[in-house]
Amino acid sequence: RSDMSSPFVPLALLALTTACIAVPARAVAAPAACPAGQTTVFACTTSNGKQVQVCDAGATLGYTFGRPGQRPELTFHVARERASTWQWQGIGRYMNYSVSLPNGKARYTVFSSVDRLADEPEPSLGISVEVQGRHVAQLTCEQEGSIENLFDIDLPADTPAP
Repeated sequence: RSDMSSPFVPLALLALTTACIAVPARAVAAPAACPAGQTTVFACTTSNGKQVQVCDAGATLGYTFGRPGQRPELTFHVARERASTWQWQGIGRYMNYSVSLPNGKARYTVFSSVDRLADEPEPSLGISVEVQGRHVAQLTCEQEGSIENLFDIDLPADTPAP
């Protein structure tokens, strides 16, 4: 039974509050920059500490994913005409932008979404993975250090699934 009149409740709440304040925030490593001569389309650190990066080299776009300072778990390049983008159409509450890159039977989509009607709009960034048209994973990105240049990127338009 919880009894707010107990003299121990305020002390317990104070101890809990102090413990929460004393825990240091997890440092987020900034994503690495794209190689010289390439433009960073998207870069972030996921909530599980891995990094994703999409680099525009002109004729190709490259995708890299893995832990910072280690060999990437996944890296591939696609011809620009095989990549696609979704650009917000000016309708609706959420402004959504994405770039999708195919790799074999998989499709990797980096995205940004902002609730334009929120009092303090903050983008939601992440990566979505489909295999043979079936959604298999979605990772959320930390805001700190993220780079997002998806707006008005010159790529073929992504068509929504039927």
